[in-house]
Amino acid sequence: MQALTFYLLLPFIYLLSVLPFWIMYRISDFMYFILYYIIRYRREVVYKNLRKSFPEKSDEDLIKLSKKFYAYLCDLTLEALKKLTMTEAQTLKHIKFKDTTVLDKLYAENKSIILLMGHYGNWEWAGSAFTLQSKYQLYVIYQPLSNKHFENLMVKTRTMFGTKLIKVNATLRDMIALKNTMTATAFIADQTPPPESAYWTSFLNQETPVFTGAEKIGKKLDFPIVFINIDRIRRGYYEITAELLVEHPKETAENEISELFIQRLEQEIHRKPEIWLWSHKRWKHKRVKN
Repeated sequence: MQALTFYLLLPFIYLLSVLPFWIMYRISDFMYFILYYIIRYRREVVYKNLRKSFPEKSDEDLIKLSKKFYAYLCDLTLEALKKLTMTEAQTLKHIKFKDTTVLDKLYAENKSIILLMGHYGNWEWAGSAFTLQSKYQLYVIYQPLSNKHFENLMVKTRTMFGTKLIKVNATLRDMIALKNTMTATAFIADQTPPPESAYWTSFLNQETPVFTGAEKIGKKLDFPIVFINIDRIRRGYYEITAELLVEHPKETAENEISELFIQRLEQEIHRKPEIWLWSHKRWKHKRVKN
């Protein structure tokens, strides 16, 4: 059944991928209407997340913000499919680094690095852009899909132009094996970890469990930590900023790196909230008080 589903959908996936950008975004507009008004996909989850994150906003403002988010979610979904057939020239046109000075300096110092980022902006396009515009060999930590056919397609898409992947359950092992090579390893670190192993802090006005794996590995290997921000300049165009968060992780206090990351991400979300993934059930766990 998995194979049948995949091969039935594959022609439509590639058809969407080869469409010109302007047609793709017209389809996205139609998808938004269906997703928001007809299917009503996770509307309660999105509104609840926004209400708790921005208690100062009126209901009218939150509804406007949720609509902006759904419009962006449709763009993001089609942009991820578009990546299947994007050329190097198209990628470099649509997503660029604002400045690579931080990365160039660390590379010149022969330092492998850890990249911390959130589900903010187009993280799928960012992998290709990083590989094309940075001297580092990029590795991306990812969670394999249960459907092996879609898994193979995802791997093909994410490894375009030379990006490499590391399965999440092999992260530490593979990074140790690669420690003598020049690498940049990317973690999307705003996912929801098991509450019992998480660092708990305040994020968007709520008690939030924070993934600490990247911090622990960074401290073990003493790789500089770089915050990656992906800003949408306008529809279909993005700008990446690399910011040194911590140069010597071994010198930091426990959970300091995780706290710095989550605060920095929150700043960007407040600046442009519609391009963060609000449909994710980010606050489904509650902290158990001892």
